[in-house]
Amino acid sequence: MLGDNSIKLRATAGRYYIEAAEEKSEHVEDVLSRLTGISGWAKTRACQKTPDAVIAACVEEGKELAKHGIKTFKIEARRTDKSFPLNSYELCCNSADAITDEVNMTVDVRNPQDIIRIEIREKAYVYSGGKKGLGGLPVGTAGRGLLLLSGGIDSPVAGFMMAGRGMNIDAIHFHSYPYTSKEAKQKAVDLSGVLGKYSLGLRIFILNFTKVQMRIKEAAPADWMTIILRMAMMEASEKAATKIKSKCLITGESLSQVASQTIENLSCTQSRIKLPVLRPLIGLNKESIIKEAKKIGTYNISIQPYEDCCTLFNPKHPVIHGNPQTACKLYEALELEPLIDEALKGYEEAVN
Repeated sequence: MLGDNSIKLRATAGRYYIEAAEEKSEHVEDVLSRLTGISGWAKTRACQKTPDAVIAACVEEGKELAKHGIKTFKIEARRTDKSFPLNSYELCCNSADAITDEVNMTVDVRNPQDIIRIEIREKAYVYSGGKKGLGGLPVGTAGRGLLLLSGGIDSPVAGFMMAGRGMNIDAIHFHSYPYTSKEAKQKAVDLSGVLGKYSLGLRIFILNFTKVQMRIKEAAPADWMTIILRMAMMEASEKAATKIKSKCLITGESLSQVASQTIENLSCTQSRIKLPVLRPLIGLNKESIIKEAKKIGTYNISIQPYEDCCTLFNPKHPVIHGNPQTACKLYEALELEPLIDEALKGYEEAVN
């Protein structure tokens, strides 16, 4: 993911170290900002494992902080190598004295503006500040899930949230060309590209659902069209997920946000499938979802004015509290499975 042979990664107990030239630091930090499972990182000064070298590094760190207007500090030290000649308390005191002798800063152990940290491991490291990572679990530690990716705001956020829980994400997108535009399909590909920065190797499978949707429009009761379309998408997604060994489906549904997302209608849409359906946004309001979409970089793509197939042929008065048994009877009468299988055979794929 770092994509540069000059950048070295080294692992020790409880820490990863990345060694890179200063001019590569911006690239390294950009990559780290997109990796789930990392609680945070900091640029460090590595030095010889001697008291004089460590104290000198602390003074340089103090000078750097002073350039940025920091007036108060404290020192924290951790020694995993207990053979170091100073204990943690002595190291903190000696380093703080050296800083205040050379830099216009004072020690404040209760409410410092910044903390200079010392770690004595296989080498000695001195750093301050740091940046917060995404946290969560490393992608790939929680299995694989298939995201139903529309062109809207919600589903990309749902995919990102599940990547943050360690899940490898692939995506499936349904379009209904020529009733939806090529730009609408490209929007989904672009969204998958952003998500691929957080879930490396994300694949998007694009299905032409025009025949399925036209059959529903022609033969289903108008007020049930949206629910039945969602049921067909769930069936197609489950078949695709089984083929690529995904363990679940992921959607961007939020409880009662729209008519198809009432608790009864959610029961209808998943009534014919066996895979679990994860809905990480289920209790979030729209403002929270939009905020997260802006944070991860999908919002400006999602608001491009190209309709996806879910917005076509929307009934004026959709069913609000659907019954799963009724939904299944209506669905089975349409005999959609051959059309779904045809759509699956003709899928397009892109890899991010």
